[in-house]
Amino acid sequence: MTIKVGDSIPSVKLTKGTASGPQEVGTDELFKGKTTVMFAVPGAFTPTCSAKHLPSFLQHADALKAKGVDNIVCVAVNDAFVMGTWGKEQGVGEKIVMLSDGSANLTKALGLELDLTARNMGVRSQRYALVAKDGKVTHLAVEAPGQFEVSSAEAVLKAL
Repeated sequence: MTIKVGDSIPSVKLTKGTASGPQEVGTDELFKGKTTVMFAVPGAFTPTCSAKHLPSFLQHADALKAKGVDNIVCVAVNDAFVMGTWGKEQGVGEKIVMLSDGSANLTKALGLELDLTARNMGVRSQRYALVAKDGKVTHLAVEAPGQFEVSSAEAVLKAL
């Protein structure tokens, strides 16, 4: 079942790539008592994700923070090393937390997996953005396959 507005973010461990190696990060610490914007991409370094989706959140990070957002989180079904390298290449610094959902545990718990095994790409995440306040989803925008219209930072800003 797909998560919806009013639902709680499931308690799942993700991984962050750090200079000292992978570090486990729980959704509880990312969402509890905070306003968090989380967006997911089908894959790091992929065309739309690299040219539009991640850059939109980087460009509008200050505006999101000005509207009360505590954390901006990017998630993909890639490993922590890939996510860390992608974040460095994109220049996210401390503005966006780049997290690996390498086994798609969060993605599946949210009901937002995208099965691309027929294209030899495995299970990925659908493209989406959500806002959660104290762990409860207040906004969810899931893209239609191949689209990039409702999950941009600009769309999230309008929803806040």
